[in-house]
Amino acid sequence: MMSPRALRITTWLHKWSSLVCTVFMLLLCLTGLPLIFHHEIGHLTGTEVEAPPMAAGTPHKPLEEILAAGHARHPQRVVQFASPDEEDPNIWFVTLTPSPEPTEDFKSVAVDARTAQVLKEPKFDEGFMYVMFKLHIDLFAGLAGKLFLGFMGLLLLVAIVTGVMLYAPFMRKLAFGDVRREKSPRVKWLDLHNLLGIVTLTWAFVVGATGMINTWADLLIKYWQYDSMTTLLAPYKGQPLVPAAERGSLQKAYDAALAHVPGTKVRFIAFPGTAFSSPHHTTFFMAGNTPLTSKLLKPVMVDAKTAAVTNAPDLPWYLTALLVSQPLHFGDYGGMPMKVLWALLDIATIFVLGSGLYLWLKRRQPQSLVEEAGAVVGETA
Repeated sequence: MMSPRALRITTWLHKWSSLVCTVFMLLLCLTGLPLIFHHEIGHLTGTEVEAPPMAAGTPHKPLEEILAAGHARHPQRVVQFASPDEEDPNIWFVTLTPSPEPTEDFKSVAVDARTAQVLKEPKFDEGFMYVMFKLHIDLFAGLAGKLFLGFMGLLLLVAIVTGVMLYAPFMRKLAFGDVRREKSPRVKWLDLHNLLGIVTLTWAFVVGATGMINTWADLLIKYWQYDSMTTLLAPYKGQPLVPAAERGSLQKAYDAALAHVPGTKVRFIAFPGTAFSSPHHTTFFMAGNTPLTSKLLKPVMVDAKTAAVTNAPDLPWYLTALLVSQPLHFGDYGGMPMKVLWALLDIATIFVLGSGLYLWLKRRQPQSLVEEAGAVVGETA
């Protein structure tokens, strides 16, 4: 049982943490809803890339040919990354930028790995889903927007914890899930707010926490590069970036990475000088084949000149937590049933946020909501 002072503090924290974050949490729930089904929406709207049917087991062209086909579309740019499509490994995406440095100015070319022919140049930086994605991750404000939304996520967690602390003593005289329909609209809304808040508690906490972790991604990656790469690159100190003309066989490097970590597949390749590699390596990020291990990456660093594996460090715990949190945030682990569940819980959370906002807007009625609801609780004793 909380003391009157603890109750006042908890109530104040719940009210203000909820009020400050509510509008932004509503925005994130609304934009997150279509993002849960981004693949399905892409198929319906025709924005997803599809490879033409061929005989099963048709061999892939050498990786050099696949990348060359993509590079030929934008020869003035450099290849920063390459990755197979998660749903169809016969499709490879080649990402090209003006320089190896991190940038928002990129072109993506989809190439059929069996024929080394360009299939499409998908536009990932325009359209409805792009707007939803950018609003959801950074409000079109870059790192500052991500950190701001991360702070809103922290306030959501405070609101959830304090809400649980208030729920038990406030509802101790009522049966679980009881909605007092015969009472005033404010009390009915409060009961619905409390009921759905408790029902969605675990989901909202998990999604809020993973969303907050995701906003730290840029900083965590930079720290990993600073903390780990310095030691790994000590033998290459003073050597310049390996130019494309001096690099060894990419297919040989690819095969070496696969052989070094058997039972895995390549999720994406980062080329020398890019944010996820070093000036001297082509780095292959490998993943497992189960729903969980497919989200966990292991970098394999291959010397860009010799195509020999030089290192395969384990990712630190904080990057592993980041990788696990990303698909969990959007319900990507359990196929369509989990996506539908995520969507229903998202809609319920929208109602919780909206009802909380309604209750605050009605705060100026003559009798306070706490007094009114508390009096009704007393009558049931």
